[in-house]
Amino acid sequence: MSENTLSTQAETGQQRFERILAQAPLKALKAIFDLLGSDRAILRAGVLVANTFEELLTRLGHRLNLTIQIHVQDAYSRLGREGGIKAVLPYYDIPTQSSFPTLMDFDRALTTTPKGAAFFNARLSELKKQLSGPG
Repeated sequence: MSENTLSTQAETGQQRFERILAQAPLKALKAIFDLLGSDRAILRAGVLVANTFEELLTRLGHRLNLTIQIHVQDAYSRLGREGGIKAVLPYYDIPTQSSFPTLMDFDRALTTTPKGAAFFNARLSELKKQLSGPG
């Protein structure tokens, strides 16, 4: 038995979750999860039962706001309590050549575009698929 097989067998569910989430195709989702600051065990449990990105956010005490377009430079100018924006994630997905900027507001809302929400739904589905598959 190889050393890699042994380390995978000893891996906990939480460790497996973190390992899979660290993969390049899921880095946008990981950035959002890191920003949410939720307990990782609660996050993992939410991922396992949520059917959509919006449902996951709701389970974690956040909400999803959709907007037609996000102007990243404008969003950066509104960072801070006065502007209402806690963080700006200007994610650009190279394989799809698409931009999915996402804003974290101080009122526990995540704001993105409909295309961004669809992208994050797809990433969540991929994460769930990998978590349910073999080691």
